[in-house]
Amino acid sequence: MIVVNAIIESTESDIAAMKEAIREMETHSRRETGCNDYTFSVETSNPNVIRVTEQWDSMAALTAHFAEPHMAVFQQAMAANPPKSVNATFYEATEVPGPGS
Repeated sequence: MIVVNAIIESTESDIAAMKEAIREMETHSRRETGCNDYTFSVETSNPNVIRVTEQWDSMAALTAHFAEPHMAVFQQAMAANPPKSVNATFYEATEVPGPGS
């Protein structure tokens, strides 16, 4: 499984302006083959920070995601509301049972 953790530093007003693009990105990405989770969240302690968590079956599925039309729409929304920074980290992970499982 491929796990992506991204942090986008922006402003509350730019995040609000991107709300529809974010909703569309989540909705369409979750329907993609190989996508197990795709979630945006705004930090409650810092409303200028968005966290993106993704889980993909494979790197091939994630790579295909970048070519989807909704990715281009989201990139346009980001360009219209440029973030202060974007930091994405990619992990290859194996799920393990949690404590008490």
